[in-house]
Formats: sequence, C-alpha cells, structure tokens
Amino acid sequence: MAGKMTKVVAYTVAAAFVILLLSQDHNKLFRKDYSPRGLSRRLRTQGPAPPIFDPIVARRKGLANPEKSEDDDRYFNYKGRLDTGLRLMVLFPILDRDPCDGFVDVKELEYWNTQQAISRLNYRTHRELLLRDKDGDGSISFYEYFPQFTDEDIERNETGHGDAGWWMIQFKNADVDRNGTLNLYEFRDFLHPEDSRNDNIRRWLLTEKLRQMDVNKDQKLCLLEFERGAYETYKTYKEFETGGIDVPSVEETFTLLDADKDSFLRVEELKPIFHYLDPGELSYARYYTTYLIREAADNNDGKLTLDEMMNHDTLFYDTIYDNGKDEDDIYHDEL
Repeated sequence: MAGKMTKVVAYTVAAAFVILLLSQDHNKLFRKDYSPRGLSRRLRTQGPAPPIFDPIVARRKGLANPEKSEDDDRYFNYKGRLDTGLRLMVLFPILDRDPCDGFVDVKELEYWNTQQAISRLNYRTHRELLLRDKDGDGSISFYEYFPQFTDEDIERNETGHGDAGWWMIQFKNADVDRNGTLNLYEFRDFLHPEDSRNDNIRRWLLTEKLRQMDVNKDQKLCLLEFERGAYETYKTYKEFETGGIDVPSVEETFTLLDADKDSFLRVEELKPIFHYLDPGELSYARYYTTYLIREAADNNDGKLTLDEMMNHDTLFYDTIYDNGKDEDDIYHDEL
C-alpha cells in the first residue's frame, strides 16, 4: 500500500511539474507574441524593417550608413561580439536629456527610437536615389524610376493597381513642389508612404486600403466589411500597444470612427487609425518604445534607470538575439 501511495505521489508531482512547464511556456509565448518579433509573426507580413535600438546594430545589418564611427571598435570584444552593457552605459546619458534626471521616460525613448528610424529611412532612400538617378541631378523623374512605362502607357492613364496612371497619381502626390521630379524627402515619401505626413499620400493609401476591403464596391465600409478587412489588423496593433488590455470591440471601434453616424465608414473616417492599418517604421518606433518601457521598467513607473536597461539588455538588443543566442553571422565579421 505504501508503495502504491509513493507512486501516486510521484505521478502527481510529475504531472504538476509538466503543467507548470507548459504554463511557463505558454506565458513566454504570450509575452513574446507582443514583442516586435512576435508582432511580425502574428501579422505574417513583410512589413517595415524591424525596430533597431542601437545605430551600431543598424550599420552591421546594412540598414544605416555602413561607415562606422571612429570608436565603434571599442564596443566589440576580441570575438567580434557587441558589449551591450558598455553600449548602454554610453547611450543612457544621450537618451536622458529632457530632463536630465537619471531616468529615461517614454518621451525621451520614443524620440530616440523615432530618430533612429528616420535615419534608416533617409539612408535607404538616398541609396535608392543614387541607384536610380541616371542623369545625376540629385532627383528622380517618373521615367527614371519606371523605365518600363512608355509615353503611350502614360497617355492611356489607366489607373488599375500597378498601371502607369496608378503610379503617376502617387508620384504627383509626392511631388510637393510640382517640378516634375522628386528630391530626397519627396522620394522618401514615395518609397515609404506609410511613414509620410503628406496628407495626399496618406489619403491615397487609405483609398487603396478601403478599395481592398470594399466587397460591394460602393466606396464605403459597412460594419461587416470593416470587421473582415481592417479590425483584426487594428486589434493586433492595439493589443501590442496596450499589452492586450482594454482593446475596444469591433462595434465600439466602428462607432467611434463613424463621425457622421450613417453606419458606414469612408476614407476620411479611417484617418484616425491610419497608423494601425498601414504602420511604417515610425509607427513601429512608437510601438517599440511602449514595449521596452512595459517590459524593462521593473517597478512599472513608466521610466527606466540604467540598471533596469542593463538588466534587460536582450530587450534592447533583441535584433541580435534569438532565443538567447547571438546572431554570429553579424558579430563575427571583419571589423
């Protein structure tokens, strides 16, 4: 009898241990699901480039100017691996600037992440401009970017998705000074419309988004079309932004957006959720900031100390970690 009781206890302990492991794995997966990597996996889209906290990492990944600064080498050990602790000690006083109070708050961290995103956007745009600028005048004409289109294609002005006329509309939207070519900043808006503040470009994107969701082609969305075409994307980003807390239902969201209360949504009414429907790198920078503050602020005060950042260095450098392992292909190259 004692032997049977021993076996029962042993099985009970083993079962409890397995349940504990499974619950821990579930919690890890849930938390990881709201990380920047987890967000990309949930959406299953290519999306914008992943947020990167440190410009040194961006340079190593080819997403920023590859010319390293004079003291880059001192942050890497003899194996070519980044000393994240040293980097955080150097970066902390740069982040803690308004006010300089020994803490990095949401505003300071968002400013930093946004500036890093803008730097990467400018670099990639400049690289593309140099590649496409055949006459070397520092700007891009429609024909330089779309050499496959002929004069006849332009004259037909067909505006179906991907047609010459369709692209011409967006090219003209980006050409703010109306000189027929795009300078660096206009070209950046054209290449990365989801990050543009140009109202015409944003309306063009929303029009395209609505067209894709508009099943009955009446140029407006009913509740069902909104639910099937937009709400899940909105909900995914809203959950990430809030940690899954107090996300409005599809009916609540629709009602808030329906400004004229006619039970339909038009392009202008979708503007408040533009950055949820077409998030770019600047939106990701804001989401990334929320994620870092939420995960690294141990006392939940909404701001970070240097110790908290160093204790959670893998959060800030999750673009070089994968399940706790360094990406050796990045950190073992020649310095």
